Amino acid sequence: MAKGLSLFERRRRRVRTALKARGGQRPRLSVHRSGKHIYAQIIDDAAGTTVAAASTLEKDVRATSGANIDAAQSVGKRVAERAKAAGVTTVVFDRGGFLFHGRVKALADAAREGGLEF
Repeated sequence: MAKGLSLFERRRRRVRTALKARGGQRPRLSVHRSGKHIYAQIIDDAAGTTVAAASTLEKDVRATSGANIDAAQSVGKRVAERAKAAGVTTVVFDRGGFLFHGRVKALADAAREGGLEF
């Protein structure tokens, strides 16, 4: 690992390296979380396109707070529905540099309940 990187950036690189080692045949469910919102998108790295996306910035989700577990569960269900509509059923989970806890875990569990396999 390179010197001078933040803990977050070191975790992000470690996660991406592990994902690339798997071969990249499946699209990845990438999650980003900020202080106010949470975002999820399914990316086909082979084609370089986003297959499906959802976030708390959408109008019907924005009414609830974007920085809580309920909103993360809503985003997870939405991204799973949109992925299934696009024909994607199996993905690899890319948590970025975020710990698999709290909102990130809630989003992942909701996506699994919505029909995505990872």
